[in-house]
Amino acid sequence: MSLDLKEAVVKSLAEARQALDSFMADSANATHIQDMADGLVECFRKGGKGLICGNGGSACDALHFAEECTGRFRGDRAALPVIPLLETGHITCVSNDYGFDHVFARGVEAYGKPDDVLIAISTSGNSANVIKAVEAARKRSMKVFLFLGKEGGKLHGTGDGEIWVRSPNTERVQEVHMTVLHILIESIERRMFPENYGG
Repeated sequence: MSLDLKEAVVKSLAEARQALDSFMADSANATHIQDMADGLVECFRKGGKGLICGNGGSACDALHFAEECTGRFRGDRAALPVIPLLETGHITCVSNDYGFDHVFARGVEAYGKPDDVLIAISTSGNSANVIKAVEAARKRSMKVFLFLGKEGGKLHGTGDGEIWVRSPNTERVQEVHMTVLHILIESIERRMFPENYGG
């Protein structure tokens, strides 16, 4: 017999908590977040920028992270330069002319400079367009920070920093990714704008 609606909701909440608890149980993950924050702070202080990409729900996470950086998170402060490689005209043009596998790589080729940072999100770690973006970033001597899930895929181990949520469920992976992205912004702000945190 299938679960009734309330039981299904409680089960989903428990799965979400379990995914986060499992991620938190590995103390190295807090270090990975701190290292990513340090890398982005260094990038911004040198006048560099972040580029960010992902597909589907990960594209929404990328847009969310970018607007938190260019807008505000906890308090008023200078805008932080993060460009989501998700502009509609660019995606449809590149898809039409070169194929969808190239939509993010072409953006990296257009905007990426040495010492910039690419934040690449792929719950499977196997998204061809994200892999090509990472390859393009490497050719430009950019740092690469990865947000992965499931088995890690082809991208696992290829970044300068990596958040790997070892859940088989895409939605659970994305939930933890968004939590980490929020904490990453907070960590950057605490370093660059301590006055917003009572510093």
